[in-house]
Amino acid sequence: MKVLIIEDNADLAASICEFLEDEGWAVDWADTGPRAWEHTRLTDSYDALVVDLMLPGMDGLTLTRRLREERHDATPILMLTARDGLEDRLAGFKAGADDYLIKPFALPELQARLTALLRRGRRAAGELRVDGLVLDLDAGQARLNGCSLCMTPLRRRLLAALMRESPQAVSRQRLLRELWGEDQPDSDALRTHIHALRRSLHACGPGPALVTQPGMGYRLAPVSPSRR
Repeated sequence: MKVLIIEDNADLAASICEFLEDEGWAVDWADTGPRAWEHTRLTDSYDALVVDLMLPGMDGLTLTRRLREERHDATPILMLTARDGLEDRLAGFKAGADDYLIKPFALPELQARLTALLRRGRRAAGELRVDGLVLDLDAGQARLNGCSLCMTPLRRRLLAALMRESPQAVSRQRLLRELWGEDQPDSDALRTHIHALRRSLHACGPGPALVTQPGMGYRLAPVSPSRR
């Protein structure tokens, strides 16, 4: 998953980024409202935004409202604030925030709230996202960097299973059940489809890597910070 942290407190932002990156997330950071606006203008690949309420240049409420009204951006937004009054929370939701987290907070709770937002967003939008990789569950189409991936029905199910659990690994046995149920093939068909999917991803340029985890299975790893 790829998230943009919009927070002007450099120490807090660094703590959030370090924690999420250790958990396998890809993270960008903006320390002002205008910089966050520019980040979101240049890329549509963020799975979620963490927006501080009080930001230099453009506050979190204004940024959220503009994203929703001017760009019609439906990316899930978790708003951070030291204000715990009901009116403040209602103002955040009215602007378009999806959830609210009061400072100070525990980093595992922030991650849990982001994960919950992403699950709800996937169900509502009918699509899965990992960095710039998008799988439209209704149309059965996948694209990366604007490039359409070559997808068979079985390969789509494989990609969906990996994207739902990213960045965690999915066991070989679970993937076999997802693809073939109880009537599993005798040959190593899964490895063949993994290889084909990996080639399709590679052909569309930089993006999540399909990684083999020895003894565990396979996982779709978000782009590392050094490659962004």
